[in-house]
Amino acid sequence: MSKFEKYLFVWVALCMGVGLLLSQTIPGIGETIDSWQINGISIPIGICLFLMMYPALLNLQISEIKKLRKSPKPIFLTLFANWIIAPIVAAVLANIFLKGYEQLMVAIILLGSSPCTAMVLVWGKLADGNQEQNVITTSINTITIMFLYVPVVSLLTGIQNIQIDRWALLVSALVFIGAPLVIGMISKHLLIKNKGEVWFHDTYRPAVGKVAIGALLMTLVILFSLNGKVLLGNFDLLGLVSIPLLLGFVIVVGINLLLTKLFGLRYKEGIITVLIGSSSHFEIAIAAAVSMYGVGSLAALGTTMGLFWEVPIMLGLVQLGKYLRKKNFWTKETTAAMAAD
Repeated sequence: MSKFEKYLFVWVALCMGVGLLLSQTIPGIGETIDSWQINGISIPIGICLFLMMYPALLNLQISEIKKLRKSPKPIFLTLFANWIIAPIVAAVLANIFLKGYEQLMVAIILLGSSPCTAMVLVWGKLADGNQEQNVITTSINTITIMFLYVPVVSLLTGIQNIQIDRWALLVSALVFIGAPLVIGMISKHLLIKNKGEVWFHDTYRPAVGKVAIGALLMTLVILFSLNGKVLLGNFDLLGLVSIPLLLGFVIVVGINLLLTKLFGLRYKEGIITVLIGSSSHFEIAIAAAVSMYGVGSLAALGTTMGLFWEVPIMLGLVQLGKYLRKKNFWTKETTAAMAAD
C-alpha cells in the first residue's frame, strides 16, 4: 500500500473541498456537467464509476470458491454479516435519524446493503489476515451482489414505505456490476493468455488500480461540484447523515467482533471476517443513488459520505484488530497454526 493510498481519506476530503470551490467560483458548472447524460445516466459519472468498478471485479476468482469447504465457518459468518446484519442495522438507523429525509434514508440503505469486494483486500493485507479467505469471500460477494443487492434494497425501502425506481436500481446493478464483471473476466482471460499471470498480477492490476483511485477522486470532485449549492445551503445534512453512518459502523463492528469470538475464530480469520462484514461497496451505492435520483441529489451526496468515513474507520479497525490480537481476544494461535498460515 503506497503512502498515497494510506492517506486516501485526506485526498477524499480535499476533492470534496475542490468540488465545493468549483461550484461557487465557476458559474453554471453544475448545470453543464448535469447536461452530459444519456437516458438519465451521467456520462462523466458513468465513466468514472466504470473505471472504479473494473479493477475491483478483476479480483473475482471462481477457482478459489471451490476451497469454501476447507474453512466454511468464517466465510458463512461474513455472508451473514453482509446480507443480514449490516442491511438491517442500516435500515433501522436510517429510520431513527433520517425520518423526513427520504433520499438520505435510501443512501444509508444502499451503503448498508452493499458488501465490499475490493478495498478489503488492502485492509486485510495491512492487518496480516488470512488473504486466501479474503479472496474467497470477496469473490463470493462479487457474485451474490449481482443477485441480492436489488431485492434487499427493494425490501428494506418497501418496509419503510419509500418509493424507489426499482428499474433504475436494477439497471445500475447490471451496468455498473454486470458489465465490468463480464469485461473483467474476458480481459483477464485474454491478458493472462497473451502476457502471463505474472505480468497480469504484477503490472496490469496495479496500473488499473491507480486509475480506479483517480476515477474515485474525480467522481467526488464532480459530485460536489454539482451539489455545492445544495450542500452549502443545507450543510447540517452532512452532519445528520454522518450520525447513522458512524453509529452503524460501531454497531456492526461490535456484532462482528462478538460473533468471531463466540465461534472461536483465530485472529487471521477473525479480522478478515470483521473487516469484510463491516465495510461497504460504496461504488455501487453511489451508482445506484445517481441512477435513481440524479447526480445533483442528496442521495448521491449521502453515499459519498459513506466513502469519506469508511477509509479512516477501516484503517482504525486494522489497528484495533492488532491490539485485540495482543490481548488474545480471539482463539489463541498455536505456533503450528501460525506457521501453516
